[in-house]
Amino acid sequence: MKSGMKINFKHIAIIGVGLIGGSFAMALKKQGFKGRITGLGRKKENLIKAKKLGVIDDYSTDYAEGIKDADLVLLAVPVGQFERIVKSIRGSMKKGAIVTDVGSVKAQIVKKIGPLMPEGVHFVGAHPIAGKECSGISCASADLFKNARCIITPGLKTNKAALNKIVRLWKNVGSRTLFMSPEEHDLIFAAVSHLPHVAAYSLVNSIMKLDDNILHHGGKGLRDMTRIALSPSELWRDICAYNKKNILKTLKKLSSSIAHITKLIETSDWTALEKEFRKAKEARQILESD
Repeated sequence: MKSGMKINFKHIAIIGVGLIGGSFAMALKKQGFKGRITGLGRKKENLIKAKKLGVIDDYSTDYAEGIKDADLVLLAVPVGQFERIVKSIRGSMKKGAIVTDVGSVKAQIVKKIGPLMPEGVHFVGAHPIAGKECSGISCASADLFKNARCIITPGLKTNKAALNKIVRLWKNVGSRTLFMSPEEHDLIFAAVSHLPHVAAYSLVNSIMKLDDNILHHGGKGLRDMTRIALSPSELWRDICAYNKKNILKTLKKLSSSIAHITKLIETSDWTALEKEFRKAKEARQILESD
């Protein structure tokens, strides 16, 4: 095991061996983790592929069976599946185990999943800010989390020892960890992540409604703006459902901004329009220096 590697787990079960779950397993192995990693999922062919690639050590489509004796259970499926899955495995969890996740919403997850933990089992919410425009085990990378932020979202009742283990775990796979309350997380990421995804889907659909034969004429600018519309639709449907209030708030702000721009163009107020564009350009520089 590499110097500085301190992972207090011997058996890790990953539910959802796709881009994030697969990358997590690969990152652990790259860092010298010698324990067992069990992959769990609905599609056996995907799990077989993951084992052949050396991403996982064994697999099962029976979640309750696969998590037996696991010290850590990672939920890496769309957030809408969490509650059903946890209810199906809670009776098989061993005392002392930790359940964590990689979901993009947190308040509803902490509220729903925390109380489902059996005695002696603890839940710690986490959200690695990492991803790609593709999904599935073929897109997984051992370096996906390197220098990426991982937001840890403890609730009021989160076990401190379990929390510390999860923080160390994410640091060991290369992430920079920081803490937010679940509510603060959802408010922030509704604006900086969820809104852009919804806007990207909407932009593509708007173009298609104009003429469904012109999208292929789009260049790099359109590709850059809509890359995230390649993200799994099931995943983002669930995120919108779980963070509805905050996303609606950001969508109303976007609608207001578009209405303002529309008005400026209608009235040929090019000076004010340029001012709006300049303001956005200057603000955009923040991302370049982050």
